[in-house]
Amino acid sequence: MVAPWPAFPYADPAAEAEISSLMRLVTEVRRFRSDQGLRPGQRVAARLVGIEATPLAGHEERIRSLLRLNPPADGFTASASLAAEDITVELDVAGAVDVAAERRRLEKDLAAARSEAEQAERKLGNADFTAKAPAEVVAKTRQRLEAARSDIARLEQRLAVLARGGDPPEPPAALRAPLR
Repeated sequence: MVAPWPAFPYADPAAEAEISSLMRLVTEVRRFRSDQGLRPGQRVAARLVGIEATPLAGHEERIRSLLRLNPPADGFTASASLAAEDITVELDVAGAVDVAAERRRLEKDLAAARSEAEQAERKLGNADFTAKAPAEVVAKTRQRLEAARSDIARLEQRLAVLARGGDPPEPPAALRAPLR
């Protein structure tokens, strides 16, 4: 095993960027679907607004297949949307989500996140812990606290959206920007 790692004779930066963009879009939509309480294999109607103006236009069929998105039918009404990779994905999730079950799941997750935050706050509030624990343990506890606070905010926002019965508020521009 002394042979060098094989080298590829060519590289195509444009193709790599295109596939990376496709992967980011699929990841964002899958995350959004999960946040909406949709099962991974559940098919929903969706419109991909602006895909024609992107390098992903030729991949629309594959994107729909990967994300279990049906083409919009007559009378399509978008009940949720997100922006990723210069494409706005409008989904019709009305009737696809069991609101009561989703509320129970979110409340359970919120209780767990609050418990995690309280535990981390107690540890960080204990002078003996911060003085005697290794610096990396204290740093990790601070990271757990920040992650729990972030989860609490996200879950509270999602519960508020369920209570209103509408779309989530438009995320700040920094969150709508394409991932890098």
